[in-house]
Amino acid sequence: MSEEPGGAVGDAAGPLTFVAERIIVFVDAVVAIAMTLLILPLMESVADVADAEGGAGEWFARHDQQLVSFVLSFVIIAMFWISHHRLFAKVERVTVPLLCISMAWLLTIVWLPVATAMSGRFSDGDAVVKAVYVGSMIATCLVTLATRLYLARNPELHAISGTELRGGTAVDIAMASLFAAALVLAVTVPGVGYFALFLMFLVGPVQNLVARRLGVPRRA
Repeated sequence: MSEEPGGAVGDAAGPLTFVAERIIVFVDAVVAIAMTLLILPLMESVADVADAEGGAGEWFARHDQQLVSFVLSFVIIAMFWISHHRLFAKVERVTVPLLCISMAWLLTIVWLPVATAMSGRFSDGDAVVKAVYVGSMIATCLVTLATRLYLARNPELHAISGTELRGGTAVDIAMASLFAAALVLAVTVPGVGYFALFLMFLVGPVQNLVARRLGVPRRA
């Protein structure tokens, strides 16, 4: 076995792998940048109102939807990052396929600031914007699910128990299902809009239902 620059390790008997810690640091940095980018549209709108000699009250009144979108997206990215951080805490090596899946996960994260800007500036009734915004969250859940399934098939890369992986899989399925239900509700029911995302408070019960189907034992 030989170690190459960048933490890559490979030998004739197995695939090329990378030190997980380096990937985790990179992911953390990209997520931090994505969360920071969420604030940029708000900063631009403050400058626009100020240039028009408007006041703070006018800014809050005119950009309340942007504020809601910003807070919601910040919380959601933080939630996704916490889940990813917990998952990779016990990952020791990263293969090229797992690295590609991680890059796909990052793609969904860095896209979310764009989807957030769209949801904050376009009409509440724009179904395409809702599909882009909530669809981005569904994509993140599905890529996280793909990560867990890959790790389940490659136990030599990590120290995560099968029970933990199945429990996490139940969470991913529950979240993706609820985001999908929220999207359908937001698009088909007038006036509901992004309030449909309050369905995410049902993650616990739905997760328990999925966990039972997957044979995950209840915690004592």
